[in-house]
Amino acid sequence: MSKISAHPTVPAGRLRAAEARDIPAMFHLRAHTADNPISQARLAELGITPDSLLLQMQTPSYRAWVWEEQDRIQAFCAAEASQGEVLVLAVLAGHEGRGLGRALLQEALRFLQSSCSHQPWLMAGQDSKLRSHGFYRRLGWQPSGRVDGHGDEELVYAGATLASTPKPS
Repeated sequence: MSKISAHPTVPAGRLRAAEARDIPAMFHLRAHTADNPISQARLAELGITPDSLLLQMQTPSYRAWVWEEQDRIQAFCAAEASQGEVLVLAVLAGHEGRGLGRALLQEALRFLQSSCSHQPWLMAGQDSKLRSHGFYRRLGWQPSGRVDGHGDEELVYAGATLASTPKPS
């Protein structure tokens, strides 16, 4: 657990490892993002359920983090080191632009860069009107040219190595 103030607009809160007790809040949050909400029913169609997430959380190559303020989760991020993938970064609608996503994504990058030999990557919407489009590019992510069956593009991390960078205090 660490208090974070790495971004000048980040409010008092803490970034911590996700726990099994956070799963319901993570599903709720994922359904309540501003740009790309995904309902629990749709996630289940994709094979992502509370039970499958709990199993994944018990896998050594998987890590997830939450941003918590006043005992409420405002954002979360998860990564899978076996493939070098950032699986999800989600910020609750109304909490964007405060540095929460940046702090969580940096934690995921530290984990991936220290845990695997793959170049970190993620899938994101191609629409330039999405907040995530510019967000990832400003942080050093570049399109690889690959697009999946959902129309999302693969972005690979081409920025600085963060594994040896000290965590914000």
